[in-house]
This record gives sequence, C-alpha cells and structure tokens, in this order.
Amino acid sequence: MHLETFRTFCDVVETGSLSAAARVSRVTQSAVSQQLRTLEQRYGQRLIERAPRTQARPTEAGELLYRELKPLLAAFADLDAKLHARRNLLEGGVLEGSVRVATVYSVGLHTLPPVIKEFLRTHRAVKVRMEYRRTDLIYAACLSGELDFGIVALPARRAQLTSVPLFEDELVLALPPDHRLASQRRPSLKALDGELFVAFDRDIPTRRLIDKLLRQHHTSVQVAMELDNIETIKRSVEAGLGLSILPAPALQNEVRAGTLATRPLREGPFRRPIAAIHRRGRELSAPARALLEMLAKSGV
Repeated sequence: MHLETFRTFCDVVETGSLSAAARVSRVTQSAVSQQLRTLEQRYGQRLIERAPRTQARPTEAGELLYRELKPLLAAFADLDAKLHARRNLLEGGVLEGSVRVATVYSVGLHTLPPVIKEFLRTHRAVKVRMEYRRTDLIYAACLSGELDFGIVALPARRAQLTSVPLFEDELVLALPPDHRLASQRRPSLKALDGELFVAFDRDIPTRRLIDKLLRQHHTSVQVAMELDNIETIKRSVEAGLGLSILPAPALQNEVRAGTLATRPLREGPFRRPIAAIHRRGRELSAPARALLEMLAKSGV
C-alpha cells in the first residue's frame, strides 16, 4: 500500500470533500476515488460515507484508521526530512526535500505567493506543499507533527508551540465603491454604527480583534453574515450585503478591478501580526528552515 494513498485518505477526512482532497494532493477527483476504493477493498469495509454535493465523512472504521494513521504519517515525514537533510549536509550540495505548510486563506492566497515563487526559483529541488486551512486546524496539525509549520494571524500562546514573527498587515474598511462612506478619505469606526456588516466566524482570531476594536470605539454594527474565509466575505461585500474590515493585502485585486473600495480607518492604523508556528522542540528540516528564514526576512 502506497503512502500517498494513506495521505489522500487523510486529506479526504480533513477537507470533507473528494474534490478538495484532489486539489490538495494535486491529482484528479477520479484518482482520489480510486485510492479510496483500493483502501476499502484492502480492509473489506466502507471507510468514507459519500453524501450529496460531494461531502465525505469517515465511517467508524474510517475514524479509527485516521486516528492511527496521522502520527505514523507525521513520523515518516520527520524521518524523510531528516534523511534528506543529512544527505545534503554530507554532500554539501543542493538543498532538496519537501516542506509541508498550512496557512489561513487571507495570508496564503494574497501575501505569500511572491515569496514562495522566489523560494522555489532559488531551491529548485525542494517541493513546497501549501495548504489552506482554518486557524484551529492549523494549530492541531502543528501539534500532531503533520506540518513542518503553519502560518496564522494573531498567534496565540501555546506551551507546546513555538511562534516566529513574520510580518504585519493593516486592517482596512472594505466596501462597495458606490457606498456613501467611500467618499470619505479616512472614515471613522463610529461612522459604521448601525451598518450591515459581513464578519468572520466568531472563533476566528481576526474576528475577535475586530469585535474588540468596535467595542473600544463604542460602535455597534449589524452582523448580517458570518463566514469562515475571506474570499466569501469579499464576494458578499461586492454584492452589497454589508461592509467589512479586512487585511489590505487581500483586497488588492478587487481594488484594481474596481469591484471593491478600501479606506484606512481614522483611528488606525490597525495591524494584525502574522507568525509561523511549529511544535516546540521539533527539529525542522533544512528546506523548512530555509523557507522560514526567507519568509521572516521578506517582511511582506
């Protein structure tokens, strides 16, 4: 049984979708389905329940397999990285191997690509597997050793994790270009009082920061929608369903296209720190260390 089959199975469990797992693994959805069938034939029982609209949930047997597989795959990834790093040191040659990183959407889709592109150009023998996950799942994956490191906004202090500061981005008001507040160069937070607002889900750190800022400035918005990623929030603001406060780097494409306007807030600038996290005491592979150093130096 190939390790990639087990990895694909875990991707299906974690994403809840065969199509999403296919994107993570960079294979076709039919290839994911075939790998699942191979596993189920091997163990003689169904491991994944296929629900309507491509949803996929593990059966009781699937949950058991997933729980036991995760630490084994993490241990193998550690061993693989150490052996590659040792060979590189012995040969004094080209950096090679792989790095597995997970990041939140707002950072991974808009801020990191230029740095990752430069890293891959510099280290052509290194493969970077970049995944997009919710913050809580990134913390869990770092603790389990599944990832080399994760990238999160507003890093929380955890005894078992090490945090490496990378950079900061500014939170700005995002609104349709024809909204009344778009005519103001630096609207105040108080001007948002009573406005419809599209927010992150309550358990997302950026949402907690924004709620705190609104309370501190005695501003009460009407939360029309709560969503779990920045792309759906932007589409909702474009559709006129409410305003939002979002990281400026994630809005550049929409501003250029004229579908959204952004305005710095008068009481700001409000900044959120971005950091890399990894399990405390973990020996990072040479490729992971090199990528982390490049991210820290980039100041993006």
